[in-house]
Amino acid sequence: MAAPCTVLALESSCDDTAAAVLRRTAGGATEILSSVVRGQAELHAGFGGVVPEIAARAHAETLDHCVEQALEASGLGLDDIDAIAVTAGPGLIGGVVSGVMCAKGLAAATGKPLYGINHLAGHALTPGLTDAVPYPWLMLLVSGGHCQFLLVRGPEDFTRLGGTIDDAPGEAFDKIARLLGLPQPGGPAVEAAAKDGDPARFAFPRPLLDRAGCDMSFSGLKTAVLRTRDALIADQGGLTEQDRCDLCAGFQAAVADVFAEKTRRAMDNYPKVADQTPVICVAGGVAANITIRRALETVSQEFGARFIAPPLALCTDNAAMIGYAALEQMAISGPSGMSLPARPRWPLDQTSPAMLGSGKKGAKA
Repeated sequence: MAAPCTVLALESSCDDTAAAVLRRTAGGATEILSSVVRGQAELHAGFGGVVPEIAARAHAETLDHCVEQALEASGLGLDDIDAIAVTAGPGLIGGVVSGVMCAKGLAAATGKPLYGINHLAGHALTPGLTDAVPYPWLMLLVSGGHCQFLLVRGPEDFTRLGGTIDDAPGEAFDKIARLLGLPQPGGPAVEAAAKDGDPARFAFPRPLLDRAGCDMSFSGLKTAVLRTRDALIADQGGLTEQDRCDLCAGFQAAVADVFAEKTRRAMDNYPKVADQTPVICVAGGVAANITIRRALETVSQEFGARFIAPPLALCTDNAAMIGYAALEQMAISGPSGMSLPARPRWPLDQTSPAMLGSGKKGAKA
């Protein structure tokens, strides 16, 4: 039986500054003792998206306060912590550096071991934290910067089955919101408008459904929405509120249809495990979208699979998932040490070819 372990975790890869304290008991159960997340939506609202320099400065100013709050909420002090975990990539490099440097300072001051965690692993392992499901499971990771199907076999065993070859879904939602004059972040704004829209009014494409495999594309869909908007403006001299709602509903329905069909194809690669129900999971900010969740639930029912969508607070960026990933990885690997680098790019699947190209900084995805 393993000894109990308490981890202080930090997350700062994009525009959420977060800290959390997790404890794993000798019996293997994991408890979130505290989780603090500070968003930056107001700081970036006037720019139509996240500004990396503003995000990095905000992380540097906020991380220590988040750590203090997380420790206070957990009822523990630094002396009660057994290890420090931090997102070491991928993400906006300024934010990742802020988190890594803060974590290194804490590790140096306390003498605690330091674990650098892949942000994507945090999302991909979340079903183990929220629902204690055994490996393997199929994960659809969808967010503002990432979109991929992962077969998760273990804490460090990920196989990418497919992903986006251009825009991530969250990025596409943000762009559609800007096209239609809706506020940021675009995901919630588009979803809210779509509730009053007709998803069948416009015949938007379902990209790459004519291509085998699990790869996806959202750039052409975004362009189709743009052209439809422009045609409406040319014919009518502007957009009505109903036009906006119908455009949002049609776009959202197309995205959900693509996810549903590609999930069916991904399930063809699901390993057959005796006496174990297949598990389909979704995580990342876009996983909060109810239409997308319902589409994936339908696919899960078709395959007799269990469907898991973590609570919203654990779908979006948070430090609890980073702490859990560290606890999972501790069993099979040692700490990262003070030479831990901050990485803007860090694919989970190190063996598959890069989907979005490569360069001096490494493969993007």
